[in-house]
Amino acid sequence: MASASRVLVTGADGFTGRHLCARLRTAGFDVTELTEHATTTDRQVRAELNDAAQVRDAVARARPEHVVHLAAIAFPGHADAGAIYRVNVVGTLNLLQALVEHGAGARGVLLPSTATVYAGDSSSALAEDAAVAPASHYAVSKLAMENMAHLFADRIPIAIVRPFNYTGPGQREPYLVPKIVRHFAQRAGAVELGNIDSERDFLDVRVVADAYARLLSTEAAFGRTFNLCSGVGTSVRGLIAKLEAITGHRIDVQVNPAFVRPNEPRRIVGSAMRLRETIGDLLDVPLERTLQDMLSEAA
Repeated sequence: MASASRVLVTGADGFTGRHLCARLRTAGFDVTELTEHATTTDRQVRAELNDAAQVRDAVARARPEHVVHLAAIAFPGHADAGAIYRVNVVGTLNLLQALVEHGAGARGVLLPSTATVYAGDSSSALAEDAAVAPASHYAVSKLAMENMAHLFADRIPIAIVRPFNYTGPGQREPYLVPKIVRHFAQRAGAVELGNIDSERDFLDVRVVADAYARLLSTEAAFGRTFNLCSGVGTSVRGLIAKLEAITGHRIDVQVNPAFVRPNEPRRIVGSAMRLRETIGDLLDVPLERTLQDMLSEAA
C-alpha cells in the first residue's frame, strides 16, 4: 500500500510534521504537505483550516488516498481559548467535509487526539476505555474533535490516536522538555518549573512518526482508537535526574507557583497493548537517547 499511496499531511511544517513527512517518504509514500504558508514546491498545498473553501481546494488538488491531520493548536497554555476550538474542532470539520466532497478515493484518515482527554491519576496504565475528564480547553477541544469525527465514520475510514507526552529533536519552547534541556545545555545555575512530581509517559517524536506511518499501512487500524505511549511513567524530577547524569551538571530547581497548572493530573501513564497488537512493537528509542539528541541540538 505504501508505495502507491498519496498522503496529505496537515501541519506538515510543525514539530511532528517534519519528522512524519521524512518517515513517510522513506517508507515510499507520495507525500503532499498542507501548510498555512505560501507554497514553494509542487509537493505542498496551502490552506487555512478555518477557511472551508481553501481546505476544499487543497484536498481537490492533493487527491489524497490517506490523510494525517496534525495541524492543531497543541499547547495547553495557549492564550486564545476560542482559537483552540476554531482550529482543533472547526478546522477538522472543514477537512472531513472536504474529504467527503472531494476525497472519494480516501482510504483512511489518521486523527491524532491527546491522552489529556483521560481523567488521569490512575495507579494502573490507562487503556482506551478509561474514563475521560479533560481539564483544559485543549483537551476538551480534542475530545470534541473525536466525537465530531465519529459522525463521518460511515463515509470515511478514520483512526483516532491518543498520543501521550512526546518530545525530541526539533521541539521548541514553551514546551517543558526543551526548556529544561536548554538550561542544561547552557549549564544554567537554576530553572523555574511547576509541579516537578507530576508523572508522564514520554515518547520520542521519531517513535510517534514511525507508529503513524505503520498505522497508515494497516487497514485494520481504521475505525478504532489507539493509545500511543510507552507504558512507563517519568516525573519531571526524574527527567532532571537523567539530564544531570548525562551532563554531569547539577541544577537548582525552583518551583514557581505561576507555572503550576490548576487541576493538573498527578499521573498520566498509558497502555499501548491495542496498538502493539495492531502494528507490532514500537520503535525503541530510550528516553536517555532522546535527551542526548536534544542536548546535542541545543549545544
